[in-house]
Amino acid sequence: MIKTFIDDKPFDAEDGMTVLEVARANDVSIPTLCFHPALKPSGSCRLCAVEVAGRASGRPTAMLSCVLKARDGLAVRTSGETVARARSKAFRNLLTMAPQSERIIELARVHGIDPGPPPDGCVRCRLCIRVCKEIVGPEALRMEKRDGMSYVVPIEGKCIGCGTCANICPTQVIHIEDKENVRTISIRDDIIGRHPLERCEGCGKLYATPKFLAHIEERTTAHPHTKTAHHYCPTCAKLFSDRIQSVRDHTRK
Repeated sequence: MIKTFIDDKPFDAEDGMTVLEVARANDVSIPTLCFHPALKPSGSCRLCAVEVAGRASGRPTAMLSCVLKARDGLAVRTSGETVARARSKAFRNLLTMAPQSERIIELARVHGIDPGPPPDGCVRCRLCIRVCKEIVGPEALRMEKRDGMSYVVPIEGKCIGCGTCANICPTQVIHIEDKENVRTISIRDDIIGRHPLERCEGCGKLYATPKFLAHIEERTTAHPHTKTAHHYCPTCAKLFSDRIQSVRDHTRK
């Protein structure tokens, strides 16, 4: 038997055991993803770094505990600046390959490593903000700083439910859900707007929100109405428009 020290505590180990095996046998927590007891260790995930004194310099250095052989008198530490730096780099490398992995994110937090803000699919192109302000008009979205990161967030009460922001979003992170007679527009867990839907007077299809229709009416007040206003979905509006044009063409003949 040999004696290895982990965080200043002595542990007996059999010849050939790795530091990770010694740690696990004594309930010392070291994070791993690529390790399995039935397989030869590879050190691929690089999460199991521990601090040891360099043989030549004596300075603290990070080594992977899954491949580091225990030896008599070896002293390792499972925490500290050297370990934190090595693990942080390893976690961030893993998250670039699997950014949505809840297991990696939770493992990082358990071991005191900040995994950074979770990806939300938004590339901060601001197309949604600009189209809502410059084309549609309500100005229902803005940028807001949260924990040092910029996020697209809704301005309460401004959304008219047109869905233009979702249609223009290049990564489809803004979602529209029409369920029963309610339209919900959201980004991440933030609700941009929730609105009832109006029925088309032609086909009966639920197609637009009252706020959107009122917005259109307001934007077109400068134009004289030559007939009674109707609420038609785009399909019916085109169909009726084509029929009216056909009647006019026939009358002219």
